[in-house]
Amino acid sequence: MTPTSTIPDGSADRYDGPPPARFAYDRHTWREIAYLLSGLPVALLGFVYTVVMVAVGAGLSVTVIGLPLLAAGLAGSRVLGRWERARARALLGVRVDEPSPLPRRRDGGTLGRLWTGLKDPVGWRTVLYGFIRLPWAVLSFVVTLVGLFVLWPVLPYVVRAMANADRAMVRGLLSPSDELERRIAELESDRGVVVDTAAADLRRIERDLHDGAQARLVALAMGLGLAKEKLLEDPDAAAAMVDEAHGEVKLALQELRDLARGIHPAVLTDRGLDAALSSVASRCTVPVQVTVDLPARPAEAIEGIAYFTVSELLQNVSKHSGARTAAVEVWRREDRLLIQVRDDGHGGAAPTGGTGMAGLAERLGAVDGLFVVDSPAGGPTVVTAELPWRDRVQTDRGVAAKAGTGRAGMGRAGTRPAPGARTR
Repeated sequence: MTPTSTIPDGSADRYDGPPPARFAYDRHTWREIAYLLSGLPVALLGFVYTVVMVAVGAGLSVTVIGLPLLAAGLAGSRVLGRWERARARALLGVRVDEPSPLPRRRDGGTLGRLWTGLKDPVGWRTVLYGFIRLPWAVLSFVVTLVGLFVLWPVLPYVVRAMANADRAMVRGLLSPSDELERRIAELESDRGVVVDTAAADLRRIERDLHDGAQARLVALAMGLGLAKEKLLEDPDAAAAMVDEAHGEVKLALQELRDLARGIHPAVLTDRGLDAALSSVASRCTVPVQVTVDLPARPAEAIEGIAYFTVSELLQNVSKHSGARTAAVEVWRREDRLLIQVRDDGHGGAAPTGGTGMAGLAERLGAVDGLFVVDSPAGGPTVVTAELPWRDRVQTDRGVAAKAGTGRAGMGRAGTRPAPGARTR
C-alpha cells in the first residue's frame, strides 16, 4: 500500500504528495521547515534513549535483569516510533499505518512473552531509526537554519529535498511491513474463526448424540430390561417388546450413520470428491449436474471443506431457491481449488440472509479461501468458492483412493466459467 498524504488543514482533498516547491513560501514549506528544525532535539532524545537502552540491556544481559530491561526498552522504542509517526503526519502529511501490537502468548508463559518482546521487528527498526536519525537531523537542522538567512531564494527546493529524505526514512523504518502485518492480523482472526467453528461443531455433535442416539439407546435398555422381566411371565409381551427394541436399534444406527456423515462421510475418505458430491447431489430435491475435474485429490482438510461447502449450498438450493435444476463444478486452476454451484431459482441469496452462507464465508476465509455470491433478484444464483490447493500426503490408502477421483460421467465438458467474469 502506497502511503498517501492529506492536507493538514483538515480539508477533504487528498493528494499523493505536497505541491511542487515554489520560490514563494507556502504553508507546506513552512511545515517542512518546522519539521526539520524540530528534528534535532527529537532526534537527540531518541538517540540518547536508544544508546542507553541498548547499552544497559546488552551490558546486563549476563544477569537475570538484562534481557527483561532490553525487552522493556524495545517496547519504549515503539512509543517513540508512534510519536515520530504523529509528528511526520502533522508536519509532512505522511500517512503511515500503525503497526500491530505484540501478540499475547498464553502458552509460553513469562519466557515466551520475553522472547516475543526481544524479537519484536517494529522495536528494532525504531532502534535503527534512532541511530541513523541523529546525524541526518544535525545536517538538516544546520542547512535549514543557515538557509533561512543565506539561501532563502532556493530554500523551498532544498527543504523539499531534505523533507523527502525524512519521508523515505519514516516510511521505510517506522511503517509496518504491509504484507506481514496484514498476514498476522488475518491469521489471528482466522485462528479465532477456526476455534469457534470447532467448538460449535463439538456442541452440535454432543447435542445430536444426547438428543438422538443416546436417548434411543436409553429407551432400548429400559425396554430390554422390561422384556427380560416378562420373559417367563408373559412370553408374547416380551417378544413384542424385543421386536420394538429391534426397531429402536435400527433407528439408532441410522441416526449414528447420519451423524457420522455430518462429521466426515466415509465415501469422501474412500472415493474422493467425485463420488461424495454425487451422493450429496442425489439427496437434493432438484436434479443436480455434478462435474469434478481434478488431476489428483487435494489435502484431506481442503477436501473436507469443499465437500461441506457444496453440501451446505445444495441444502440452500433445496430449501430456499425454488429452482428446477442446479449444477456443481469443481476444478483446479494453478494453486487454487475452485467450486461453483449454480441454480435457476428466484435469486436474492446473500451471505447475510440467514442461509448459512456467512458461516461458509468464515470457514473458507480461515484457510485463505474466497466466497463469492452472485444472486440478482429473479436469478440465477451463482456461488463461487476458492480454496488453496494443497497436495495430499501420500499414504497407501491415499494412493489407492486416488483412482476414485475423476470427471463425473454425468457432467458437461467445457462449461467452466472464466474467473474474471465473477463479481465479488
